[in-house]
Amino acid sequence: MSFTLIDQATPRLHRSELAVPGSNESLFEKSAKSGADIIFLDCEDAVAPDDKDKARKNIIQGLNEVDWGTKTMMVRINGLDTHYMYRDVVDIVEACPRLDMILIPKVGTAQDVYAVDMLVTQIEAAKKRTKRIGFEILIETALGMANVEAIAQSSTRNEAMSFGVADYAASTRARTTVIGGVHPDYGVLTDKDEREHRDFHWADPWHYAQSRMMVACRAYGLRPIDGPFGDFGDPDGYKAAARRAAVLGFEGKWAIHPSQIGLANEIFSPSDAEVTKARRILEAMAQAAREGKGAVSLDGRLIDIASIRMAEALIAKADTIPR
Repeated sequence: MSFTLIDQATPRLHRSELAVPGSNESLFEKSAKSGADIIFLDCEDAVAPDDKDKARKNIIQGLNEVDWGTKTMMVRINGLDTHYMYRDVVDIVEACPRLDMILIPKVGTAQDVYAVDMLVTQIEAAKKRTKRIGFEILIETALGMANVEAIAQSSTRNEAMSFGVADYAASTRARTTVIGGVHPDYGVLTDKDEREHRDFHWADPWHYAQSRMMVACRAYGLRPIDGPFGDFGDPDGYKAAARRAAVLGFEGKWAIHPSQIGLANEIFSPSDAEVTKARRILEAMAQAAREGKGAVSLDGRLIDIASIRMAEALIAKADTIPR
């Protein structure tokens, strides 16, 4: 372990993150009753320019009047390159004590986060807010990915990062028009076999970007969250994308349709078998400690101090999930 210790972000259950357009207030009550861990009411991409002011007013009313229960409530503000952003922050933060987090889109540099932090800090002080607002950073441009490590360290409000695959694809000029899916041209060709046959295996074009963002998050105590999967009529495709992210170390995934919430909750929740094995690891290591051993085998596999940390992290997450 490094002598440099990094504080972990405010812990929150973050398996599923439901996107709800702020311009469609009829969806607010339904989303409040959903199984989503986190809901973000959107001022940005899901709202047409002519509806920005109305969406902002809807969000303020919804945050103050709808019973959101224990859900983490977040608002995606407009980008810093628009004239809507400052009014999103000022009006919503000043008027909504229920707000937990702000989702900052298209972050390119650490200074972008600093600017929002300064504004939110002044509002909290002026309004004497007792609940400190956290940030989720949306990495969805080449510039943001190039600066992802600096962005991760840019504010003590930072809690999570999301990978915005659609805008990232546009920013990098990737040859795709799907949101979060794979591409038939992105793959590898095997060598010829004895019959001159070659197999083509599809690959994941987003693996590098997801991995890099995940490492920045884990290095600096943030939660890595996978972004949207556009084809909500393809649950198998969504689950495959979510499983890949979960294996990499992501904590959750966006849901752009209610049908995706349960899929995300299932995949990003530790299974009963995983929890049972984690508890057996802790028991085995406790026994090894009593016997003066630093490592021990379990089911034919070596386990050691690192195994304890992985097991404890899994059990801690399982303990936060409502049963």
